[in-house]
Amino acid sequence: MTRDDLFNTNASIVATLTAACAQHGPEAVICVISNPVNSTIPIATEVFKKHGAYDPNKIFGVTTLDIVRANTFIAELKGLDPTRVNVPVIGGDAGKTVIPLIPQCAPEADLPQDPLTAVTGRIPEAGTEVVKAKAGAGSATLSMAYAGARFVFSLAGAMNGKEGVVECSFVKSQEADCAYFSTPLLLGKKGIKKNLGIGKISPFEEKMIAEAIPELKASIKKGEEFVKNMKWKGSQLAVRFPNL
Repeated sequence: MTRDDLFNTNASIVATLTAACAQHGPEAVICVISNPVNSTIPIATEVFKKHGAYDPNKIFGVTTLDIVRANTFIAELKGLDPTRVNVPVIGGDAGKTVIPLIPQCAPEADLPQDPLTAVTGRIPEAGTEVVKAKAGAGSATLSMAYAGARFVFSLAGAMNGKEGVVECSFVKSQEADCAYFSTPLLLGKKGIKKNLGIGKISPFEEKMIAEAIPELKASIKKGEEFVKNMKWKGSQLAVRFPNL
């Protein structure tokens, strides 16, 4: 499926479910893993705004699978345990919007430019590797489940008082020239405690961010326009979707 296929399938589902959340659990923290996250998070945001329940610290786009893949690939290259590798991945959750900050990896993973370019390109395309390995019979189901669980466990721990919990997530942001952007976030009892920002980056990474911004803006606008064009009665959806 293309990202457009995913949008056509998932946009109405995310809008309906987040409308129910906004109506019945307006204080809840919302984690959206449904693709395309670059558009479904703006959908969730606009729906919560419609209900007068929007809190930018409580709506998260789960981009953890990109971090898991980055950690795995760098661990393979450097002979490390992937559970002890942490590569921040910023930007968005599709194609050129996925920007691994490998020079910020902990522990340090210094790579020459050619291997760096290769692994940077491999990370956003890793889902295609899985589809090819399964000969079209499936996609990255288990790794997506693992990534979702990791993020939710981290968030739940922070909400229960655990200190120093940091995860990357696609959220409302002022860290780049677009309305939403994924960066490392310090999590807390009420969701986002502090946005840790992009940090120090190289010209290579600056170029990737510049190339990602137009695509991010287009995806964000697509999600916002979807909600704008839906049928509403006051703050309630006027149409229920039969596929739910």
